[in-house]
Amino acid sequence: MTTTLTSQPQPHVPGQTRQPHAATATTRPRTPRPRTAPGGPAGTRPRGHAGTHPRTPAPPRALPPHTVFAERLLAVLSGERPVHWMLGHTVGEAYEQLVLLAPLTPLRSLGPRPVLRRCSAQVHDGRTAVEAFATIATGPRVRAMAFRLERGADQRWRCAAVELDGLAAGVHRA
Repeated sequence: MTTTLTSQPQPHVPGQTRQPHAATATTRPRTPRPRTAPGGPAGTRPRGHAGTHPRTPAPPRALPPHTVFAERLLAVLSGERPVHWMLGHTVGEAYEQLVLLAPLTPLRSLGPRPVLRRCSAQVHDGRTAVEAFATIATGPRVRAMAFRLERGADQRWRCAAVELDGLAAGVHRA
């Protein structure tokens, strides 16, 4: 707010705006604010809530572990990533299954990159294991992939088994 004080009265001249008299305060008009806004009263915003301001994007949601693993397995089985990319993310026979499946690149497509269409999971009691399945579009064809995730003592999820359209059972060592 700006206040100005004058010491002498000024005579009024027609066509000219009046100056304030001595000891008369003038203020600049304020821009009116709405009384209430979507976040509460004007000038308040809840703290710690990202995305409350219209220009602030909401933080990205974390994907569930079965969806993350489905994307990782898709990358390996389509030839986009090497098998050793899954070394720290597999346990038991799963890595061996990937070693046998990956050279066949069963999810490679001559057209656009294969896309994960759907991924669902069945969580076991105790939340220590997840049985998941995914459908993958490879061009005009839709493929099925099943895998098992197990939670280790360090609370990290690791892939324990992989099957693709029944290929894991049909792939044998020479």
